[in-house]
Amino acid sequence: VQLQASGGGLVQAGGSLRLSCAASGSTASINRMAWYRQVPGKQRELVAFITSDGTTNYADSVKGRFTISRDNAKNSVYLQMNSLKPEDTAVYYCTARNSNSGRTYWGQGTKVTVSS
Repeated sequence: VQLQASGGGLVQAGGSLRLSCAASGSTASINRMAWYRQVPGKQRELVAFITSDGTTNYADSVKGRFTISRDNAKNSVYLQMNSLKPEDTAVYYCTARNSNSGRTYWGQGTKVTVSS
């Protein structure tokens, strides 16, 4: 499975961005897709995930501001980020988990910078 993330960039605090991630390859057994983020020198953090039946879960730090969604027909996952804060600045990675093998695949990351 290959994952291609896009949509990062520079935005002012209070602004919005929408991240996209498209999966290709052996996507038939993908169940959970997620977004993680990482700041240099810190541990990677789970931002949100969504299962194949649409169940979602969010980190407390983004609840009410971020929305994860997916288009199963396009093998894609999205992250709508509103009311962005400088502390949201990070490299964002999308992931996809194979339900058969349990293996998690990672995309290359897209950088989000929120200026104050």
